[in-house]
Amino acid sequence: MRIDKYLKITRIIKRRVISKEVIDAGFAKINGKIAKPSSNLNIGDIIEIRLGSSIIKVEVITINEREIQKNPQESYKLIERQKDENQFR
Repeated sequence: MRIDKYLKITRIIKRRVISKEVIDAGFAKINGKIAKPSSNLNIGDIIEIRLGSSIIKVEVITINEREIQKNPQESYKLIERQKDENQFR
């Protein structure tokens, strides 16, 4: 599954257009490598996303679209959520 679609249907990012913009800006990584909107995900991949002053790191649990639609929050495991305190200094 494409990363832009995954971020949208898991509701990590609310709109696919916004998820594409975040990825195009270089604010998303898959397993430490900068992603493209068309990058495919596999189970076990680690996604790191910078949203404003926050960094979110999640592990992909499932890429089955039906499973994700039934329970979006259980299709990934939140590894880390950190807020960048130094951004406004």
